[in-house]
Amino acid sequence: MTTAPRPAAELSADEARRIALRAQGFLGAPDRRGGVRGVLRHLGQVQLDTISVLARSHELIPYARLGAVGRRAVEEAYWTDGHAFEYWSHAACILPIEEWPHFAFRRRAYRDRPHWNHELSDDAYQAVISQLKTEGPQTATELGGAKNKGEWWDWSDSKIAVERALMFGEVVVTERRGWKRVYDLAERAVPDALLHDDLDDTECLRRLVRQAGEALGVGTRADLADYHRIKGEAFDAVVADSGLVPVTVAGWGKPAWADPAALATEPRGRHRTTLLSPFDSLIWERPRTERIFGFTHRLEAYVPKQKRVYGYFAMPVLAGGRLVGRVDPARDGRTLVARQVTLDGPKAVPAVAQALREAAEWVGCDAVAVERVDAPELAPALVKALG
Repeated sequence: MTTAPRPAAELSADEARRIALRAQGFLGAPDRRGGVRGVLRHLGQVQLDTISVLARSHELIPYARLGAVGRRAVEEAYWTDGHAFEYWSHAACILPIEEWPHFAFRRRAYRDRPHWNHELSDDAYQAVISQLKTEGPQTATELGGAKNKGEWWDWSDSKIAVERALMFGEVVVTERRGWKRVYDLAERAVPDALLHDDLDDTECLRRLVRQAGEALGVGTRADLADYHRIKGEAFDAVVADSGLVPVTVAGWGKPAWADPAALATEPRGRHRTTLLSPFDSLIWERPRTERIFGFTHRLEAYVPKQKRVYGYFAMPVLAGGRLVGRVDPARDGRTLVARQVTLDGPKAVPAVAQALREAAEWVGCDAVAVERVDAPELAPALVKALG
């Protein structure tokens, strides 16, 4: 574990919370000129996930920060003009194309790994590369089929080959089409100035640690390393030269580091009121969310229904810089259904109602229905506030 040098600043828990909110784009005026691409560049990544209730998570991320940006505009912002690519970061993520060189350390690590229990002939690998070269960007289905005729996890040779080429960096995912990955050759999809693995591991890791600090504002070793899923020992080796400065945060009990720019001015401005995807980088790490907001949250989509406490895709509600409740949403035609609502007392009612109304309008619903409220005595007030 890293022992931090003398801290550059001593922060209260409230100061750290406000720094984190501003760094993540939830405090202050949103950068509407930068739009979705600005959000992506600032966060450094946007996580992808298959679950779609209100919308997919990569749509919810810019919505939470910018408001009701058109959903088609979100997709176009990510996937046109060679602006972004998909790769493994915190998980499967959309990344700004400028970050391509900084993942050379991960591409090299994949090349040095064994073949993940998938045997593959050289001919199958080269066949996929040749097909992409001659026919242009394609999905796994177009390359010959994503799966064999066995169980659902039984990938075809072409799928194994193209995924291996993706990990190695010879192939790039340039968009999602009907939620299918679209693959292209890196030599065609990545600008020449960026198409290299020239940076050594130390330089790659140093940049990604710095970027994590800029996106989080302030964080512990675990927070910052987790952002791009960097090993703790690798973080320890580069943090001193990353440009981040050591700080202490009251109540955290662990060494922390901050972006110097985040310490330069006091966070001020308007707070966002919004529903948050569980895969939003503001809250995706449970220990950090508990430490900053005093709020315990767990995605229950993969928990057996009878054991769920808050619902299948419970979305925390952010208001006034606090997490004030949860909503488990669903769609029924043009009605947004709040299957389960959890409120942090009566004061949370107006904010939760606002978040629900705005989300409903964004996804094209013209009504909101509430099925269950954890505190039944607050249900009438919530229904009234929804209008």
